[in-house]
Amino acid sequence: MAFPGKRKKRQPFYKSFLFAFEGIWAALKSERNMRIHFAAAAAVLCLGWYVALSKLEWMLILICIFGVISLELVNSAIERVVDLATSETHPLAKQAKDFAAGAVLVFAIFSVIIGLIVFLPKLVEW
Repeated sequence: MAFPGKRKKRQPFYKSFLFAFEGIWAALKSERNMRIHFAAAAAVLCLGWYVALSKLEWMLILICIFGVISLELVNSAIERVVDLATSETHPLAKQAKDFAAGAVLVFAIFSVIIGLIVFLPKLVEW
């Protein structure tokens, strides 16, 4: 904690990126769902390249991929903070974790729907 009158030394700007990449890497190593999301994203990217998606289709797919991964990172952060705040089973702690997990689920379902809209016609045609 900083004392009044003393300024905390700022880190170089590039370190913000290093910390962010450390967070992504830590989530990949420790979170099974994050690994599943990355594997699904890799499969979708390969399929998108194979069926030659349009620019608009790529934008929709990339929004879905990055949205799910971002929400999974936020979900993991909320879980860690709740676990840090209390070791007891508290109804509000459970709700916070459930809400965050629900947000990931809602966006993942949305992403599947977008994926079906984009890919199904191409796969039926193929």
